[in-house]
Amino acid sequence: MKRYCQTLQLKNDPELIAQYIEAHRNVWSEIKAGIREVGIVDMQIYIHGCTLFMIVDTVDDFDWERDNARLATLPRQAEWEAFVSRFQQALPEASSAEKWQLMERIFKL
Repeated sequence: MKRYCQTLQLKNDPELIAQYIEAHRNVWSEIKAGIREVGIVDMQIYIHGCTLFMIVDTVDDFDWERDNARLATLPRQAEWEAFVSRFQQALPEASSAEKWQLMERIFKL
């Protein structure tokens, strides 16, 4: 299994943050299906203030660029990205890879 960690900043607006949290309590079924279809076995998002932290666990043969590019073509993915972009500190036309920044692990126990 591979693990990737990413971070993203939300707009500093409590109402938008509340809406973003609510949207993620009700993620569209097509989005979840697409995530699983490309080989992501678990995905978790944590929040602190305006900062998001995402953990992505994948199958061993997952390729970050290839499989995320494929994910972007699956049903409703572009619509979801457009929907959540209004909450994020990024240009609306930015891709998910441009919004979410991969983090480097510096410690493991």
